[in-house]
Amino acid sequence: MSTTPGQPDAGRLYRRYLSAVMLHGHASAKACDLGATDLYALNVLELSGPMTPGELGARTGLTTGPTTRLIDRLEQAGYVRRVPASDDRRKVIVEPVGKPAGLDQVMAPARQKVGEILAGYSPEQLDVLFDYFDRAARAYEEAADVLRSGV
Repeated sequence: MSTTPGQPDAGRLYRRYLSAVMLHGHASAKACDLGATDLYALNVLELSGPMTPGELGARTGLTTGPTTRLIDRLEQAGYVRRVPASDDRRKVIVEPVGKPAGLDQVMAPARQKVGEILAGYSPEQLDVLFDYFDRAARAYEEAADVLRSGV
């Protein structure tokens, strides 16, 4: 991202934003007695729905062993369950069944502040912001897929 004189360094500003979001995620996980990857995995399951352990591992960047331990922790805490796949009894599906106690409370201050920021935008500006979030999310997901595939 380039800047013009008098404007902030857009690349630096964007990196600061991404770092703040990441650090908030880590702090939120810790406040709920979870690891950051555990909270991320729960978010992936909530957004994408039930999936195989292999799919969850690919989405979280974990290999087989750490993925199994992640699912064990989340299952023991009551956040997920393993169920047989309907199309193949040998396959297991991981599905979310709950969310960490206190997560909404932990997230409330940031949600409130971001809500206040968004309230200052016009409907047209919000359309642009939400279009950006949607398109940028897809771009990051595609870029992550490329990185994971080693291409």
